[in-house]
Amino acid sequence: MDLSQVRFDEKGLVVAIAQDYRNGELLMVAYMNEESLKRTLETGKMTYWSRSRGKLWIKGETSGNFQYVKEFRIDCDGDALLFKVEQEGNACHTGYRSCFYRRYEGNRWVVDTSEGG
Repeated sequence: MDLSQVRFDEKGLVVAIAQDYRNGELLMVAYMNEESLKRTLETGKMTYWSRSRGKLWIKGETSGNFQYVKEFRIDCDGDALLFKVEQEGNACHTGYRSCFYRRYEGNRWVVDTSEGG
């Protein structure tokens, strides 16, 4: 497994973006360390690093809303990863399809359910 192009930051982390492989909807952004990236690629299930809990977590392990990798890309600098995934259920822990369900409009945040929220 050649991960030499991935540029982890000083904390050993890299940004990981999850996008719906069917419609391109941005689902969520999280972090990965080398171990979570390797597990993701080995299992096909998105595995992230929880900065707040200080441990690995498989998306869906408690909610059942798993993310299955369909495609994996890296940006030009190697410091951001894009995963096109098949999302089971909702991606956001608040119950919305995407974590990006709020839109800034008229000096306030509004819930935008048109994007699958």
